[in-house]
Amino acid sequence: MSKTVTKTVRYIAFTLLERVDKGGAYSNLAIKEAIATTQLNEKDARLLTELVYGTIGNQLRLDYYLAPFLKKAKKVDRWVKVLLRMSVYQLHFLDKVPSHAIFNEAVEIAKYRGNVGVGQFVNGVLRQLQRVGVRDVEQIAEPMERVSITYSLPMWLVQALVKQIGLEATAELGASLMKPSHVSARVDTRVCTMQEALDSLAAEGITAQPSAISPVGLVGEKGFLAGSELFTRGQLTIQDESSMLVAPMLAIEPGDKVLDACAAPGGKTTHIATYLDAEKGGEVRALDIHPHKVALIEENAMRLHVETVVHAQQLDARKVSEVFAPETFDRILVDAPCSGIGLIRRKPDIKYQKTPQDFTNLPKIQLSILESVAPTLKSGGRMVYSTCTIMEEENEQVVAAFLAKHPEFELVEPVVSESVRGAIKDHMLTIYPQAFHTDGFFISCLQKK
Repeated sequence: MSKTVTKTVRYIAFTLLERVDKGGAYSNLAIKEAIATTQLNEKDARLLTELVYGTIGNQLRLDYYLAPFLKKAKKVDRWVKVLLRMSVYQLHFLDKVPSHAIFNEAVEIAKYRGNVGVGQFVNGVLRQLQRVGVRDVEQIAEPMERVSITYSLPMWLVQALVKQIGLEATAELGASLMKPSHVSARVDTRVCTMQEALDSLAAEGITAQPSAISPVGLVGEKGFLAGSELFTRGQLTIQDESSMLVAPMLAIEPGDKVLDACAAPGGKTTHIATYLDAEKGGEVRALDIHPHKVALIEENAMRLHVETVVHAQQLDARKVSEVFAPETFDRILVDAPCSGIGLIRRKPDIKYQKTPQDFTNLPKIQLSILESVAPTLKSGGRMVYSTCTIMEEENEQVVAAFLAKHPEFELVEPVVSESVRGAIKDHMLTIYPQAFHTDGFFISCLQKK
């Protein structure tokens, strides 16, 4: 058997899918690494990304399609199922890929990884599926199960979201997550106006539009934002639009002492830094528990020319009050470790890696960080608690639990643009992925009386 099969985009995609399926890799990091090491051209890199994200993103639906054709098989190895999923994804979701190419490569991969018999089995399943057709998801009678299978959201997650926002909004959320993510970037408006940024990008053939929710955000439409001159000069950085709302919520003054308790990789730290002036004593202390991530914060600060006000430090955020004196900081950001449910569009494997148990454990960690940093905030100071999740257990319930123990804090209304105001409820902001096609995000502002 020729080993040329291992050089094909589909084989590379299959190996990545297998690694993710075994829990040995995150899809976004695996794709990035594979593109770099295999030196794929732009077209092949796009196909690889499509195959990996598409197969993972639609996994439950693909399994629903495959189930009737695997009934009689005694045992289907896990890797064979991964290969079949990837092949069915191409058959049903990628119009431009000819079916003979899908069949041929699937069979070659099956023979290479297994044997001729496995190749025949894969060929038989795919041809029968093409001939008979797949079951319609609309036939699923139970509404929550239909949403779960249609949008490949685990049943526990559908149930939790329906309880929180209702069935219709959960279905809208699921449909939104099926659409590819936008690339967005934050412009350093101290050195470059938004119009100058748009003109500079246009001159390089890159099309972008101003963000609908952040006055310093751009959304890429065509071209590679991270390959632009602005990016190279440190006048622009890749950041999701919803996370650009965090730093302004702190209402920072140029001479403030700011703590960013969970800072890596430094997107929000460097945004905070743009409001600070070293000559007036302004600084942001950026913490992370891992040394390599502290280095990443420093790297980003250097690239974006804010290193004079950024001081990165290795520290567990749960130990802040042991290291810093009471009332050290004017402003504190706790962008807490969370389930990341708001990031599913960009990291589809998250939805299969999480379990209901996470929503018992994570809030304990989140609350312990708030408890630790609270004494170090000055009276009259502001603390922002944010997450990239949309689950109430990690958001509103954590804030409520903190306020119940800390009457010296009160919630204050977040200041946002008109377009985002409708996402505020009970003085807290939750941006759902379907609202603006961004990451899901939560932000609350707590003032120390």
